[in-house]
Amino acid sequence: MKKKLVNNKQSKLIIGLTGGIGSGKTAASDLFAKQGVNVVDTDILARQALQLGSPLLTQVFNYFGEQLKLEDGSLDRAALRALVFNNSTAKTWLEELVHPWVKKETLKALAEATSPYILLSSPLLIESGQVSLTDRLVVVDLPESIQIQRTTQRDNNDPSLVKKIIQQQISRQDRLAQADDLIDNSGDLTSLQKQVDSLHNHYLKLALTKANQE
Repeated sequence: MKKKLVNNKQSKLIIGLTGGIGSGKTAASDLFAKQGVNVVDTDILARQALQLGSPLLTQVFNYFGEQLKLEDGSLDRAALRALVFNNSTAKTWLEELVHPWVKKETLKALAEATSPYILLSSPLLIESGQVSLTDRLVVVDLPESIQIQRTTQRDNNDPSLVKKIIQQQISRQDRLAQADDLIDNSGDLTSLQKQVDSLHNHYLKLALTKANQE
């Protein structure tokens, strides 16, 4: 069970959702969204931070060079990922640029959410400390062998690269140790749907309890 950090100041229940690469975080969060749950996805916000026309994107080009600029002026995200993957200095610089913007937009989105409870989805929910914004943490989990297989097929990456990415993330054991709830995504979409439905009903009850305590 995770150690509770500073609890969120929202009147609404906030559920944190995380998991390793290829675990199916997006598939799970999409199913919650279909139930009418407002999902705040930090991956999407991070992409928006560096979209065409963003002042942050100009800083990226100034720092890394014009070789990261595509013909339409947008960012070559694959080239950027490759550039920072083995360069800790560049990775730190990029994180210090993007993370404050993502944090600001995350808090804004949480404040504007209207569903009975809110889902905060982030691959770095634990590592970034964003877990302190949540009331509960649900982890999307599956064996590493399936994780590697699915990520390799999805991104057309070499398995050795996927393994290296996994090694750079928080360990599966540490992630599970902090979980309040677990989604086993080693099965098919039907299995995933059943688990999401069950958790959704549980979270609705918890949201009502929290609202009544306000």
